[in-house]
Amino acid sequence: MFVLELTYTAPVERVDALLQEHVAWLDTQYAAGVFIASGRKNPRDGGVILAVGDDRARIEEIAATDPFATHGVCAYRITEFLATKTSQALAPYRQQLPGQGAAT
Repeated sequence: MFVLELTYTAPVERVDALLQEHVAWLDTQYAAGVFIASGRKNPRDGGVILAVGDDRARIEEIAATDPFATHGVCAYRITEFLATKTSQALAPYRQQLPGQGAAT
């Protein structure tokens, strides 16, 4: 699982001008099953996205296509973590530590 932290690098007016494109991009990633939660930070200096996947390079490629990134109004910080404990609602996304997989 990945935490994608966006930090605005431009005035919020420039961010707002791209918001519709950004939301359409988010919708595409939700439909693809990659994003499971997202929202603005408070105070509003960026946002956070929770993404699922096993390939960091792929998550980086997706982030690079965000209109906020392509238009240079945000910087991304991507943190990978193993979600070994989740709420029941997120049970399908639980992960196991390396070497602790099910026996074959």
